[in-house]
Amino acid sequence: MTDFTPTERTQVHRLPKRGVYDREVVYRILDEGLVCHVGFIADGKPVVIPTGYGRKGETLYIHGSNASRMFRTLGKGAEICVTVTLIDGMVLARSAFHHSMNYRSVVIFGKATVLESLDSKREALGVFVEHVMKGRWDDVRQPTESELKATTVLAIPLEEISAKVRTGPPIDDEEDYALNVWAGVLPFEPTPGAPIADDRLPKEIAVPQYMRTYTRKQR
Repeated sequence: MTDFTPTERTQVHRLPKRGVYDREVVYRILDEGLVCHVGFIADGKPVVIPTGYGRKGETLYIHGSNASRMFRTLGKGAEICVTVTLIDGMVLARSAFHHSMNYRSVVIFGKATVLESLDSKREALGVFVEHVMKGRWDDVRQPTESELKATTVLAIPLEEISAKVRTGPPIDDEEDYALNVWAGVLPFEPTPGAPIADDRLPKEIAVPQYMRTYTRKQR
């Protein structure tokens, strides 16, 4: 698996040692995340919209209503910037200035392609559902033709892309290490709670095994 080649837009200049172009690392971040932020220009003004996504191979998929301004704009070939960020810990330094976070983030640039056929839309929506909850797609009712026609699905190539990662303890000024202040890292990761059944769910329907063992950590 080859690394991504940095471009003028993806090369990390601020703290370059945190820049990551390893394809496997980038994909792990995308596969663990749930929400991306989509940036684009609409009517001459910058817009950033959070939305769900799914990845298959070297393509990221997002979907929404045909009436959505974002999907109408991006479907016409507008430049797009997509970001995904995972927070792994709060970095507490001895000084206020050096407080930080341990994080993993990905930035993607490019243009999206509209999926036209119903079969390609259905496959992409399956990717989306499986990204959110692996094993779920085979349990639920599949999208109808009218639902697929009412949905725009965009495919974003994972070509111009890079990651940025911070790990480890706080980095204080040398003279501050003598301060009587606790310093270190508070780990931070999402932990699923107990499933809450729909009020109209028959009691004999059990919680699926894939939900009992759900985690965002890489499978």
